[in-house]
Amino acid sequence: MRRKTKKIKVGNVFIGGNAPISVQSMVKADTRNVELTVKQIKELEKEGCEIIRVAVPDMEAAKKLGKIKKRINIPLVADIHFSAQLALEAIDQGVDKLRINPGNIKKEKIKEVVLKAKKHKVPIRIGINMGSLEKDILFKYGATEKAMVVSAMRHIKILEKYNFNQIIISLKSSDIKRTINAYRLLAKRVDYPLHIGITEAGTKFRGTIISSVGLGILLEEGIGDTLRVSLSDQSKEEVKVGWEILKSLNLRKKGVSITSCPTCGRTEIDLFKLVKQVEEIAKPIKKDLHIAVMGCVVNGPGEAREADLAIVGGKKNGLIIKKGKIIKMVPEKKLLVEFKRELKKM
Repeated sequence: MRRKTKKIKVGNVFIGGNAPISVQSMVKADTRNVELTVKQIKELEKEGCEIIRVAVPDMEAAKKLGKIKKRINIPLVADIHFSAQLALEAIDQGVDKLRINPGNIKKEKIKEVVLKAKKHKVPIRIGINMGSLEKDILFKYGATEKAMVVSAMRHIKILEKYNFNQIIISLKSSDIKRTINAYRLLAKRVDYPLHIGITEAGTKFRGTIISSVGLGILLEEGIGDTLRVSLSDQSKEEVKVGWEILKSLNLRKKGVSITSCPTCGRTEIDLFKLVKQVEEIAKPIKKDLHIAVMGCVVNGPGEAREADLAIVGGKKNGLIIKKGKIIKMVPEKKLLVEFKRELKKM
């Protein structure tokens, strides 16, 4: 059961309520470099990124947001710390969402930001990170999940004080268990949508594993309305992993899903090479299809029944199976050719 939340509009995308769980990422280029930033965003759009965030470290970067916004097709989020002036400028530039922590901005200034965001219908994400918790909260609660929730509630109350409820919240730590427990605690206290992620997860290999475990657990419990996978790698890799997590739990469908066996001593075709070739052929396909590439007759036929199109290996040959029915048996050398022919028909 999906957790029930408010439904919040971010540009042309909804977060929360009954909206699909969206995949987002963050540009790794300098926001002041408009050309490079737009180029990266366009690449991410092709990969399926649905919301993009950019860092806004100074006024020069803030003033470039409008130019970036005009040239992209997905909602633009401004990531701002400590500065009310940058937040106000970002709203003037037409961003679709702010990522700020209200408590880190002077009291006399945050009211101006919140009222302007309310007027322009710009939602705010409160982003709590374990690495940047307030000193008094850390002193009282230590580096714990409770500390993150206390910090989040403090920031939420600041926004609610001005009758602002277009709020999205994230609670990120590099520790999986503390992150999961923090989201569980907050999910019981508020009905705002939650942006989920494991921060500073690491390199592509390690970060993919950590993010998959942490986000997978939360999503399976119905917690999470939008996600970002954080990797020390290109942003497009974050988007790919995010989509695969959602697809693996049958929460979203996008493009081709490939099932393939790990192979063993029974395999008598070059399955590793075949799977890579099938993956390359299927990469540009946007249609929701399930493909299976199996090495032998033990599990092959069963997996093939579940797939739209499948290859099941035999002794130097293989079967092409479509919608559970054997279409033809062909030599190993012709398997890929026949597979491509049937895939094109579909």
